Amino acid sequence: QVHIEEFGGGLVQPGGSLKLSCVASRSIGNIYAMAWYRQAPGNQREWVASFNMGIRNYADSVKGRFTISGDNAKDTVTLEMNSLKLEDTAVYYCVAHIADYGSFWGQGTQVTVSS
Repeated sequence: QVHIEEFGGGLVQPGGSLKLSCVASRSIGNIYAMAWYRQAPGNQREWVASFNMGIRNYADSVKGRFTISGDNAKDTVTLEMNSLKLEDTAVYYCVAHIADYGSFWGQGTQVTVSS
């Protein structure tokens, strides 16, 4: 009933940029918020950015470098990542929150920052 898919991961050099996209396909409910999380090997999954009713929030580690955008009509979010650092390397996950149904996660997309 709900399918989340991320696009745009890949290999990028330090200081470079990538744009991730997430599309939520649904047949139930309405999505009121979407967010990006990431998880590096050996690390706990951490919140990166969220888009909630047009309100944008960011983790301190990416603030000023990443920009989240959303299109409610399309149930999509993007994550523009600039000035990428080695520590940004992780699997990035998109999650959609649907009122009265819960949270739905994508499979993730790998972002590798390396020279």
